[in-house]
Amino acid sequence: MTRARERVSFSRLIFGVIALSVLAGALLVEAYANAEFHPDHTAKPGQRKKVPAEVIGGGPIIDTRTGTVRSYRLPARTIALTFDDGPDPRWTPRVMEVLRRHHVNATFFVVGSQVIRHPQIVTELARAGDEIGVHTFTHPQLDRLPRWQRELEYSQAQLAVVHATGTKSALLRLPYTSSARAVDDTQWPLIQEAGRLGYLSILADTDSRDWSSPGVEAIIAGATPPGDEGAIVPMHDGGGDRAQTVAALDRFIPMMQRRGYTFTTVSQGLARTLAGRAVVAAAPSAAADRRRAFALVTAVVLADWVTAAFRVLFLAAGLLTIARTVAMLLLAGRHARRRRAASWRWGPPVRLPVSVIVPAYNEKEGIEAAVRSLAGGDHPGGIEVVVVDDGSTDGTAALVEAMRLPNVRVVRVPNGGKPNALNVGVAMAQHELIVMVDGDTVFEPDSIRHLVQPFADASVGAVAGNVKVGNRRSIVARWQHIEYVIGFNLDRRLYDTLRCMPTIPGAIGAFRREALQAIGGISHETLAEDTDATMALCRVGWRVVYEERARAWTEAPATLRQLWLQRYRWSYGTMQAMWKHRRSILDRGPSGRFGRVGLPLVALFGIALPLLAPLIDIMLVYGLCFSSWKVTTGAWLAMFTMQVLTAAVAFRLDREKLRALWVLPLQQIVYRQLMYIVLLQSLGTALTGARLRWHKLHRAGSAGAAAPVPPVGPPVDAYPAAVRTGSAAGAGPEVIGAGRNPLTIR
Repeated sequence: MTRARERVSFSRLIFGVIALSVLAGALLVEAYANAEFHPDHTAKPGQRKKVPAEVIGGGPIIDTRTGTVRSYRLPARTIALTFDDGPDPRWTPRVMEVLRRHHVNATFFVVGSQVIRHPQIVTELARAGDEIGVHTFTHPQLDRLPRWQRELEYSQAQLAVVHATGTKSALLRLPYTSSARAVDDTQWPLIQEAGRLGYLSILADTDSRDWSSPGVEAIIAGATPPGDEGAIVPMHDGGGDRAQTVAALDRFIPMMQRRGYTFTTVSQGLARTLAGRAVVAAAPSAAADRRRAFALVTAVVLADWVTAAFRVLFLAAGLLTIARTVAMLLLAGRHARRRRAASWRWGPPVRLPVSVIVPAYNEKEGIEAAVRSLAGGDHPGGIEVVVVDDGSTDGTAALVEAMRLPNVRVVRVPNGGKPNALNVGVAMAQHELIVMVDGDTVFEPDSIRHLVQPFADASVGAVAGNVKVGNRRSIVARWQHIEYVIGFNLDRRLYDTLRCMPTIPGAIGAFRREALQAIGGISHETLAEDTDATMALCRVGWRVVYEERARAWTEAPATLRQLWLQRYRWSYGTMQAMWKHRRSILDRGPSGRFGRVGLPLVALFGIALPLLAPLIDIMLVYGLCFSSWKVTTGAWLAMFTMQVLTAAVAFRLDREKLRALWVLPLQQIVYRQLMYIVLLQSLGTALTGARLRWHKLHRAGSAGAAAPVPPVGPPVDAYPAAVRTGSAAGAGPEVIGAGRNPLTIR
């Protein structure tokens, strides 16, 4: 079994590493492909000491492929329209429409990442006779990149063109360049490098400045060449709103045609300049190029899908967070106001005697403090404490016996698990009101008295108490203190108001014996027996409520490993309980109400939201690294502000000091991530059908460290006669055989 568990754990680890690697890779690809860029614009040239004079005074077509610098102009009355930064699904088709209407072809310098997302547009351009040139893959400032990255920009853009057209282009327009006379010492090495890679560098003769949306008349004026000179005219079909460009183009073409100009592509115009010599501007692609293009396109498309799914899930996480916050602030506040109203009463004071069941397995560190606090409660009806020693090997039972408290009994049973111990305790209890307590929990003197008051309402079958973290010295325990107040206790106010309480905490809960019998006692079918029992009670029609005044101090795990083991069991057990009671969704009556209200709320706020919440942090990192850090930081701070607001309200309702919230920022960064992983592991365990064993946590007996009142039991004479009947701890323990049904023992 150990080796099998190790193999399963190793497999999950490998799967997790692979999943995280794929996710990280997808986000990196998406970040690269989605690099923000600004349209080309005219910049003032810098120094030009290294730029040859024939380039500065030459034409817009520069050829350095052979090592010799040559530049060319178009013939007189010849215009090559060029469009940068596309394809754009909105504007490129409109540009195409104008070109087709005037029977003109143009040259489109495309951005590779856009080609991958809209290949059909580029395919249609090529079929219509338009020319395709390369404008890099992400439109970066090339002079700021290392050489290998620049070459990657060219090659990946080329692969995108291969994917769309089946051919390779020899035309390249570097981002943020304009005319030959503007080439400076920064741009010139890039042009030389492009030539060595086999590209003709295409600049411009005029400047329409359509990137700045100066107006239709200004665009036309900027695009018009002087006199009868030929010109390469730059415009844009992407990178922004191109309505002015489309309107100007529709007027510019017929205007220049009336002046005797002909329109051509860049390569056709160069062929005329070269007196009919053929210019190879495009060549068929090789099979290897097509395979590489397919791999690149697949990677970007998958990254787009992953990111799109992330955006949807991120939106869902945000909406769930807002919904949970609003619901808690409204309903939890309403619950608190109603409970504290002077007119609020459950009914006549409940003075019936109470039996307290304490299942104990190796609880020597805290059992004495727990039992003493329970036996010393001030409930006027009397308190009977039944400690069920579940096969302890550390002398837990002997410690309780040595206390010789008159209203405490010890029942020994062979180790059979917590549900069995609880059922034995219920069977041995003398009273109809049952309180169940963990062996590491300390009660305040009035906790039991407050806990049973809701039973004045005959519809109430169980009561959840207010669990507090008693050991708050370590940072891990302080994080849990915040979680108990914000998450668990605030949630219980919400669920109580909606009458669909899903969990009575094992640390402090009260039950009618009649209600327990209605569900067949505490089930051993899940690892979250408290959640399982609570859901069963709701389904059979009993009301489950929350009593905030009944406070119990529990010892929270002090190390990350102990916390992991505890929450792993809790999460897995909750999923088991939800699956067990899944059919309630289709039921009628109380069961159906819980199934259609309680289960969805637990699924949304207890499972879906914690699973989706990591997206907030992932998108934070993604945004800080690859997007606008101001927008990202603002969005994260808005989410954090909601967390702080919720925390402040929860602490005020629970009458806790706000100074504990100083660790909240660190909790959001560290503690929440741990809980995400635990929940994912639990989900993986549930989906694979693996069985999770119960993990016994190490205790230090510090549950009552933060309790406001020390747990000191009253003298023997203070106990009512009713609770001094039966077997006292000092009279010797009762032993229950393993073969008997504990529910039949009375």
